[in-house]
Amino acid sequence: MVPQFFLDKRPHQGLRYDEYLHRMEALASIDDPGSLPETERKYWEYTRLNYQRTRRIHKTYQISDELKSLLKNISGPQLWMVLTEPWCGDSAQNLPYIAEMARVNPNINLRILSRDHNPDIMDQYLTGGKRSIPILVAFDARGRELFTWGPRPAPAAEVFRKAARQGLEKPELNQKLHLWYGRDRGKTLEREFTELLKRELALAG
Repeated sequence: MVPQFFLDKRPHQGLRYDEYLHRMEALASIDDPGSLPETERKYWEYTRLNYQRTRRIHKTYQISDELKSLLKNISGPQLWMVLTEPWCGDSAQNLPYIAEMARVNPNINLRILSRDHNPDIMDQYLTGGKRSIPILVAFDARGRELFTWGPRPAPAAEVFRKAARQGLEKPELNQKLHLWYGRDRGKTLEREFTELLKRELALAG
């Protein structure tokens, strides 16, 4: 069943990645966060740090030949909808890789939707009952859901669960999570997307 929000073209009207990145940069570059609305002011420091992470990934990441080949084999239009927010640390550690993947094939239309401005869509893709982000949902041209991914690679999710079970405070929990991301450098994300695409291409074939 095609979701109503797809029929209403809401994902199609989401931000292109370059637009999302431009907004993120503009927010991160503000010298006086006190001038921001309260909600944005609260997350300004996170956004600034995330923008630095995002730039670093784009400078260093090279897609593996196997994943690049799979991406090029996508023969029909796909819309990759990502629900996220610029202050989200997991998004900064994953979305740049996803954006680089999408650039490989013009059939992939990557669009970014704000989680907080689209709660009705977000609530259809909860993780353990929570609005965890980023969440990617891939659709074909007719609105059939092809696959979903998120909010973090499976080993990172286990790091998070283990730290939570230990009762760690959020700063220490996030430190452990970002340490894992720094060591992994997108390798696990690549493997997960490789398996997703292999499965989808096999079904399509």
